[in-house]
Amino acid sequence: QVQLVESGGGLVQPGGSLRLSCAASGSISGFDIMGWFRQAPGMQREFVAHITRLGFTNYADSVKGRFTISRDNAKKTVYLQMNSLKPEDTAVYYCKADRGSARYWGQGTQVTVSA
Repeated sequence: QVQLVESGGGLVQPGGSLRLSCAASGSISGFDIMGWFRQAPGMQREFVAHITRLGFTNYADSVKGRFTISRDNAKKTVYLQMNSLKPEDTAVYYCKADRGSARYWGQGTQVTVSA
């Protein structure tokens, strides 16, 4: 059973930074893609960024140039470095991992950007 546990969320002022972590219960080298999604109150869950097993990355237009996704296979962890945060980045952030046709989700971590 795969478990993904997010951490690193919190309250930050506009312009600030946070780094989210997603720790897997097992090896992450077998995951085809690992990524981050977010869901704001009353909104649908949306794609933020992903990284493939080979290290290729993709970002939503709204976060390009501000967020960076990375993975450390040895630590079984995927990170999301978030800089220049804006109030509209406020949401619950979820980690997702794909292995073949299987999809795994974490429980989410709250990020609030407010003065």
